[in-house]
Amino acid sequence: MNAALIIIFLMIVFSSAVGVYAGKRLKMNLEEWAVGGRKFGVILIWLLMAGEIYTTFTFLGASGWAYSKGGPVFYILIYGTLAYIFSYFLLPPLWRMGKKYGFQTQPDFFIKRYDSRALGVFVALVGFFSIVPYLQLQLAGLGFIVRVASHETIHENTAILIAFLLTTAFVFTSGIRGAAWVAVIKDLMMIGVVGFVGLGVPIIYFGSYSNLFTQLIEKAPQHLTFPGATTSMGVSWVMSTALMKGFGFYMWPHAMGSAFSAKSDSVIKRNAIIMPFYQLPLLMVFLVGFTAFLVLPHLENGDMAFLELVKRTYPDWFLGVVGAAGALTAMVPSAILILFASTMIAKNVYQTGFNPGAREGTVMRLSRAMVLIIAALALFFAIVVPNEIVRLLIVGYYGVTQFFPGVVFGLFWKRVTKTGIWAGLLAGVAIVLVLLITGNDPLWGLNAGIIALTANLFLAVSVSLLTSQKNPNASWEG
Repeated sequence: MNAALIIIFLMIVFSSAVGVYAGKRLKMNLEEWAVGGRKFGVILIWLLMAGEIYTTFTFLGASGWAYSKGGPVFYILIYGTLAYIFSYFLLPPLWRMGKKYGFQTQPDFFIKRYDSRALGVFVALVGFFSIVPYLQLQLAGLGFIVRVASHETIHENTAILIAFLLTTAFVFTSGIRGAAWVAVIKDLMMIGVVGFVGLGVPIIYFGSYSNLFTQLIEKAPQHLTFPGATTSMGVSWVMSTALMKGFGFYMWPHAMGSAFSAKSDSVIKRNAIIMPFYQLPLLMVFLVGFTAFLVLPHLENGDMAFLELVKRTYPDWFLGVVGAAGALTAMVPSAILILFASTMIAKNVYQTGFNPGAREGTVMRLSRAMVLIIAALALFFAIVVPNEIVRLLIVGYYGVTQFFPGVVFGLFWKRVTKTGIWAGLLAGVAIVLVLLITGNDPLWGLNAGIIALTANLFLAVSVSLLTSQKNPNASWEG
């Protein structure tokens, strides 16, 4: 136990120090802070964008779903793969526009493309209210991992506070470059831990991977089919959810903002080609969940499957390595979420909405101040009311997916209009809220988010055709 705690603590402190050092020799302006001066190459972009995607809830949730839900867990592989295909065609032209017009955030695109400050403010607010519960959930996952890895000797609130203070420190000093440097450590540790455990435990308990699945099929044949251990996650749900999340994957403000940090559009294309390799660790996480289903059949919380199996199988010091890797899978996404949430509030709400004449230095100072405010807000939710806004994460994902028509049509369709995008976006967000509040998710076996996106697309197209006019900004790429 002492060895596990020491490993976790040292790794958190070391990684935070690396993050602070990353920006030590740089003059930090808004361009450097938000997009790293647009200088990141293939490896750093790959690790950065993977670092913000593979979080504590991938680390724990994927094995938890394999344990408690079974077959529906495979939708995770589907939507990630779809998203990487979309990114090959979507992100390079978006990067070129960002380079030409100096975009640093997602709302910058909407403001310029649709010539609407109000639309930019609305997109920033939707993005912000989607990010806050996402951030809160990262902190809750971090506390859970450290508490379990320390055999309950470290309270989760203490772990959250310490790790988050250190995370805030390297975001405040180094911006996105600090998150990118820490992502290198995080990804190396995560891949190592997931590979070692995922490939090892089926062999330890069943002798081979084929024996694992043979026993799983014999004891619970329904577990590997749709809807698995659920009643609502059938084929229609899996297909609609995979599509919805595939469309929404890069619509998160921090995902799009990170793409602007690449040094060229070819870096973005190469990233899309190699990102699918990150699906392989997910398969190993699934193997852990399926193994735990047979070895530890009575867990009250499926999300404990990964950690409980490690506790049963390996020595305590290795649980510390797993805990350290898990903590970093929370810290890196948290850093990027804080960064873009604070930048959007300072630049796209304050400057765009209230003070268009604000200088860059003022916006930069406000961005840093918002880091502290947003961190305090997230800590409040994570510690005081940890279960109150978990449901909002679903609203957040469904909500940011409604940006998809505005981005795609803005890039590739000259006849799209501001009025059409407003109509579709407002309708999509409203439908998501109504369906979730009334408990109609899924509806007719379909994911609520895809129903809202369908209405969004219909209105965006039809209203744009009715209000079509020649848009002088339609051919930005030149």
